[in-house]
Amino acid sequence: MWQQVNEDFWKENRESKVGQVEDTVREIVENVRQNGDKALRELAKKFDKVDLGEIAVTREEIEAAYEQVKPELVEELENAAFNIERFHRMQMPAGLWLTEVEPGITLGVKSTPLERVGCYIPGGRASYPSTVLMTAIPAKVAGVDEVIMCTPAPINPLTLVAADIAGVDEIYKSGGAQAIAAMALGTESIEPVQKIVGPGNVFVTGAKMMLRNTVDIDFPAGPSEIGVLADETAVPEYVASDLIAQAEHDPSSASLLVTSDPDLPDRIWEIMEGMIEKAPRREIIEKAMNNSGYIIAEDMDLAIEIMNGIAPEHLSIQVRDPLDVLGKVRNGGSIFVGPYTPVAAGDYASGTNHVLPTSGHAATCSGLNVHHFMKTSTVQMLSKEGLAVLAPTIETLATAEGLHAHCESVKIRKPEEE
Repeated sequence: MWQQVNEDFWKENRESKVGQVEDTVREIVENVRQNGDKALRELAKKFDKVDLGEIAVTREEIEAAYEQVKPELVEELENAAFNIERFHRMQMPAGLWLTEVEPGITLGVKSTPLERVGCYIPGGRASYPSTVLMTAIPAKVAGVDEVIMCTPAPINPLTLVAADIAGVDEIYKSGGAQAIAAMALGTESIEPVQKIVGPGNVFVTGAKMMLRNTVDIDFPAGPSEIGVLADETAVPEYVASDLIAQAEHDPSSASLLVTSDPDLPDRIWEIMEGMIEKAPRREIIEKAMNNSGYIIAEDMDLAIEIMNGIAPEHLSIQVRDPLDVLGKVRNGGSIFVGPYTPVAAGDYASGTNHVLPTSGHAATCSGLNVHHFMKTSTVQMLSKEGLAVLAPTIETLATAEGLHAHCESVKIRKPEEE
């Protein structure tokens, strides 16, 4: 049902449900901690109804997957991979930069890739080979030594082909919270990683949040959501199609229209009803509509203010002057500007990343990018003359804080006064 909502409805609807599954996730994590591969097999049988056998995917399985995938699909995966790699290479920082800020004082930053990263790829209702590309390729571009992947069994052949194209080093048949625990803690088959990235359901997100003290994570990335900013110039068919496209992901997905045109919601809903009626994933979309709706704002400035408060995962701008609105937007995981920029372009082909923060976390988090796979170290190099310039400041502040050894570490290096 298409409904008029307010900001409170949206925020309450998108609040993390992680707390509701905390006990279940903790039990799964402890099972994996104690029993390793045995737990993965047991939980796969319980939740996915499969007998895992070998947990690691073999090269023979990957080669067999190519036999099951049409050549044109492989070609388009390669095209998408090229675009994703190209965009993420544009983000790469200099490996090391040094600048002499004044005589004898050189400062800089050294960027270093992580050594081992885990990518979680959802399964279940649908397979997401595109998410394989979105998680693994930026890691490879960043220079990560080992990129591994976990996804529920049985694995779609297209997902295995995507992993091969993306350069994934190890693939494991494991999904859900148990896969996150395995990558964080390690099992007999899976060595632990330094960081886990990728979207997932509330159990996956709960495990990532629970294990943050053990392994680094990207950000909370739950069910898909979209916010559309539209005025009277928006094409209703375009807006309707974008709203439905994100709703078809999952019953927990959500689509929101914020508009300055009071007549637009009814026009859009009339079109959406027809689209939903014919949609292959109609049942999922209809459930997602319970989480969805529209807000009518007095003017576009207020609409922008409302959308900034919501901070949607995907933000579509379909207004008369989209670049002006873009300049006023502060929060959006990925932003799609103008009528001819469907969100699906970023999901698959443009090269930008579709692994994005949800549930308002776009207000503080960036979408997945090469920087998530790197760490930076500051660098400083002083000459005797440079140390002499800084010495009074260091000595004065160190003494004021009562850290006399800090002060002495400077004095011992100072040349004796003539």
